[in-house]
Amino acid sequence: MLTGGVSTIEGAAGGGIVPWALIGTYGTRNQIGASAFFTDVDTQGFTLRSYGGAFSFRNRIEVSVARQNFNLRKLGASLGLGNNFNINQTIIGAKVRLYGDAVLDQDKLLPQLSVGLQYKINDDKTVVGGALGLKREGVDFYVAATKLILSQSVLLNATVRLTKANQFGILGFGGLGGKDQAYKPQFEGSAAYLLTRKLAVGGEFRTKSNRLEGALGGTTFREENAYDFFVAYAPTRNVSITAAYARLGQIALKRQNGAYVSLQVGF
Repeated sequence: MLTGGVSTIEGAAGGGIVPWALIGTYGTRNQIGASAFFTDVDTQGFTLRSYGGAFSFRNRIEVSVARQNFNLRKLGASLGLGNNFNINQTIIGAKVRLYGDAVLDQDKLLPQLSVGLQYKINDDKTVVGGALGLKREGVDFYVAATKLILSQSVLLNATVRLTKANQFGILGFGGLGGKDQAYKPQFEGSAAYLLTRKLAVGGEFRTKSNRLEGALGGTTFREENAYDFFVAYAPTRNVSITAAYARLGQIALKRQNGAYVSLQVGF
């Protein structure tokens, strides 16, 4: 159970906010697998809902799509946008396993290694493409290494991402006026402990590039690192439920902490 990870808020298989090298679903090298997910993140200032699905091919290739709805609730009024202002984003992802098998290679030191990309399309023309003048499309590239040590019931993951995204892409890409379009490497890490074959607990950490702070003469758009602590439970092979406490750092006017709940169904 849980050997395919769960769906991240960006659609790829992994933890809640970090993609892992694992290929999602339980499909073997001779099978095609599929999954669908819905995630709700609720903090003091906003609600982020993400939903979508993924296909896996022969435990080698993963293709995913996610749709995100970022609702500013009352913070929208503070920014002059009105209550419940929404920013929507679509993320199309692909991941390829290059080396190793995290489950079967218990006698090997090297981890499973995968590369992936996420093409992000932000719909917002009012704030992102209008007031801020930011690009509304961007591509993230990442390399993920995952090691599952079954004898110790431990999973470790490290991911390096090249990105232009601000706040996962919710605040567009690059700097104001199309400036600062250089890719910046970011580190993401995960650790999980398998309490039983159906239940895991763990945490994740993700750095962000913070390229908008001070661009408008203040700290309104400061971007801070994010992390979470999660519990993942798979009552059957086809269903997994993840709950987490997430600290996403400053978004808009203040730091955002809150609950994260995700449901995944797959075969």
